[in-house]
Amino acid sequence: MKKVLVTTALLIGMLGYSQRGQHFDSEQRGMKDMSPEQIAILKTKKMTLALDLSTAQQKEIQELTLESAKERQALMLERKLEKEEEGRSRPSADERFEFQNEKLDRMIAQKGKIKQILSEEQFQKWERMHQHRRNQRKEGKRGHDSHREHGK
Repeated sequence: MKKVLVTTALLIGMLGYSQRGQHFDSEQRGMKDMSPEQIAILKTKKMTLALDLSTAQQKEIQELTLESAKERQALMLERKLEKEEEGRSRPSADERFEFQNEKLDRMIAQKGKIKQILSEEQFQKWERMHQHRRNQRKEGKRGHDSHREHGK
């Protein structure tokens, strides 16, 4: 009887975990299929709802997110082509460092631009939301990694 209860508890836990991971993956996949313009519109509307942006702020944020989405799409395409040409699955340590360094530079620049657009109160709220989202992603990634390790 104990074995049945333990097995049932494990199955329920695994099902709950796998559904959470699927939701995160499907949300990311959905954005990859959209054009940069669509991504910019959706992100701007989400920020407008969360931060109560003025019309002028909405326009500036949409321009910023459109620029960012176009840049991100170009980088993804470039990396995909490099991967296909070179026939390797993972970049070298130096390439990963360079990619992460460039990504952080873009994030710092984006944060500075957003700070100029938003009021102090809006910016503080945006930072809290951004930090919360980052923490959720970290938890999701940790969960996936630990799930893989247990599966070995």
